[in-house]
Amino acid sequence: MSDAKTAGAPSAPHRRVPTSIAEQRAVTQPPEVRLRANAEHWTASLYLRRISPYLTWPLLHTAISANGVTGLMILAGWSTAAALLIPGIGGALLALVLGQVQMLLDCSDGEVARWRGTSSPAGVFLDKVGHYTTEALIAVALGIRAAGYPFEVPGDFAWTTLGFALALIIVLNKALNDMVHVARANAGLTKLADRKEESVPTQSLVATLRRAARFVPFHRLYHSVELTIIVFAAAVLGLVVSAAGVADGELVVDRWLVGILVPLSLLALAGHFVAIMASRRVRG
Repeated sequence: MSDAKTAGAPSAPHRRVPTSIAEQRAVTQPPEVRLRANAEHWTASLYLRRISPYLTWPLLHTAISANGVTGLMILAGWSTAAALLIPGIGGALLALVLGQVQMLLDCSDGEVARWRGTSSPAGVFLDKVGHYTTEALIAVALGIRAAGYPFEVPGDFAWTTLGFALALIIVLNKALNDMVHVARANAGLTKLADRKEESVPTQSLVATLRRAARFVPFHRLYHSVELTIIVFAAAVLGLVVSAAGVADGELVVDRWLVGILVPLSLLALAGHFVAIMASRRVRG
């Protein structure tokens, strides 16, 4: 999720702290933020924007900057990936919780910036760094998790290689969106509005395939939140498989997970590229 540090001109700075949650929410969560079509992750729309003001409130009573909060978001993301190196369901559960913490901080950093009027390109850049690195590191950690401990050489290197391959594909998929903005800027076109119609394919076949993908949205699996949810579900399944008497059941499930995610990620990357080329986003 890319927060509204990126949206429009910065608001007038508030040198004082808010006197109530309602006053703070009016400034930090205006309709143009809550109603964005593409920038808000579903967790923000569903529940995190209801919780984030209660984290933003104490942050605004400290000297920490919006970029400082983004730094905490980055550390939470890296910790999410590191948690997956803990074998078993314990590591998966910790990663699930930390992934939610990262997204909560991702809401609050933009809210701090809007209250103080300190939105900046540096904040946008740090936000991108946080999401790119977190999702890549989660994929690498998944590969290491699937390899198991201790490593057997060279057999287990296949799983770590798949983890790195998944990380590369995830980064490329995320970069496609930023490539659109770079291409438009270099062509002298206006910035894209955050509206659904901008991403609707103009070709009927691609539009039909895009609508079909809503029923099986595997292309959405590669965000840190979705990845941690899937890994936790796989860890639970691993316990069930192990209880059924399958040797190394948890490791088997982790390997199946990585083996499925990699080809699906390639399909998502190809579909994303086609959808962009068929949309208004790269048209003059």
